[in-house]
Amino acid sequence: MKTISKLSNCAIITCFAAATLFTSSCQKEEDFAMPSTTTASTSAAKSVPSNLPAILAVPPGNEMSFHAYATGVQIYTCTETAPGVFSWVFTAPEADLFANAGNNGNGVGIHYAGPTWESNSGSKVVGTRLQGSTVDASAIPWLLLGAVSNQGAGVFADITFIQRVNTVGGLAPTTGANSSTVGQQSRVPYTAEYFFYHPQ
Repeated sequence: MKTISKLSNCAIITCFAAATLFTSSCQKEEDFAMPSTTTASTSAAKSVPSNLPAILAVPPGNEMSFHAYATGVQIYTCTETAPGVFSWVFTAPEADLFANAGNNGNGVGIHYAGPTWESNSGSKVVGTRLQGSTVDASAIPWLLLGAVSNQGAGVFADITFIQRVNTVGGLAPTTGANSSTVGQQSRVPYTAEYFFYHPQ
């Protein structure tokens, strides 16, 4: 009877540890606060700007999965684009993603070259620009991007489209590009919101 009791206790401890690990893993993905299928359309209607340019609309058959707030920089490199002509050429984004406005420390992922979005648990989506629209001349354009690859079993596993909206800042420098600054980088602060969509 003592042996059976010890085995039972071990089984209980093992199950508890497994459940704790599973819960911890799921929590990382839940940081994105994905709406359920029944509320996705409602959430999108409330969140996506009413002045969204028509060319940035996501094709039918997709619905909003979640969205994140980004704070970071747009990186530009001084390049000789033609003999004797120098300009700041976009290189990559570098930003942190947050679940809530105000970026109150609730970080849920990162955004970097690709362009790539990666969740805290490691799932990724790489996109390509499909359409762009300059809504504010003092900020980088709003974009519609299509997913070209997905990796991992997390929140980015089935993302099909991404919208970049509500941009602030991030434009390339208008001065300082010359023969003496070739190869140098300029890191321009920006903020934006990214809306992620998956199939209905």
